[in-house]
Amino acid sequence: MKYYIIAGEASGDLQASYLVKELKLADANANIRCFGGDLMEKQGATLVKHYKEMAFMGFEQVIMNIRTIFKNMAFCKDDILNFKPDVLILVDYPGFNLKIAKWAKANNITIYYYISPKIWAWNEKRVHKIKQIIDKMFVILPFEKDFYKKHNATVDFVGHPLLDCIADRPKVALSDFKSEHRLSDKPIIAILPGSRKQEITKMLNLMTSIKDKYSNYQFVIAGAPSQSKEFYNQFITEGTTLIENKTYDLLEHATAAVVASGTATLETALFKVPQVICYKTDGIFYQIAKLVILVKYISLVNLIMDDEICKELIQSELNTNNLSFELNKILVGDSREIMLNSYDEMHKKLGGTGASKRAAELMVNYLQSN
Repeated sequence: MKYYIIAGEASGDLQASYLVKELKLADANANIRCFGGDLMEKQGATLVKHYKEMAFMGFEQVIMNIRTIFKNMAFCKDDILNFKPDVLILVDYPGFNLKIAKWAKANNITIYYYISPKIWAWNEKRVHKIKQIIDKMFVILPFEKDFYKKHNATVDFVGHPLLDCIADRPKVALSDFKSEHRLSDKPIIAILPGSRKQEITKMLNLMTSIKDKYSNYQFVIAGAPSQSKEFYNQFITEGTTLIENKTYDLLEHATAAVVASGTATLETALFKVPQVICYKTDGIFYQIAKLVILVKYISLVNLIMDDEICKELIQSELNTNNLSFELNKILVGDSREIMLNSYDEMHKKLGGTGASKRAAELMVNYLQSN
């Protein structure tokens, strides 16, 4: 069968790459074409548009790049029509994907959504639109099934694919990791500033502003595959080290982490690394967001546990003093142990490994039954 997958950012590329792998195992004749990234391409999908050309964050960036967004959308529609897929699989990225879904529905294309848009966080009314245009929804967070059930929608909970990503990765010894990247023997504080240029620019200097207070630690920045080393150079100062495309190796050996809100907060928790969570965006965008956000927390860890397991420093709260204060609490002592115990509980809620396999097999079975 023919599959067309759209993932519009780095995290989607990672999670969709495992889906591509499992679709090829479940369907020996799978022909997969995608908007995505290097990881999906590595698993055998034909890449036609890279997410680096699509990731725009915040009102200002969207407006500045509106022509590019419309061009991407027009190209995507033409490419789908020419490919004639048996199913269109959308991976998160709702601003783009829900518009494509509406168009695809009008063109009688079967639509599966893998990794639900976070409509439970804002604009809950979108659930009615999703019910109308999406044929099958595959959710990865335990509370999402109850959310959709509340709106009389049946979805498949498959578990979180990050458990697969982390379980399958090759392990790197601490000594080899430090040697490869010329790190000292000091404990590592990992800095994960996100993958989008706008959020890195907003937060990275703040996230590393505390480094002079921690002479017994080394600060290591996780470089995202979506950004060049030249871009990061403006943020690298004495006492900080950049490591590109090795986030999981970094988390494997980190003592603590300072993390931008997003998928990375969950990844950090799954590696059992105590963390402080950061969020800062354009002032106007944040004020608008405050009016529509329906959830108590911004991080996946806290949402899954329905409790502030990890401290969230948002907008003006994200400053050097607060960051240092919260980091001190999780480097040693009771707060650190409490957070690590909560991570264990969260892991159980997410279920075991095999989410990508379950999703792929369900998709193939649904298609074959039709």
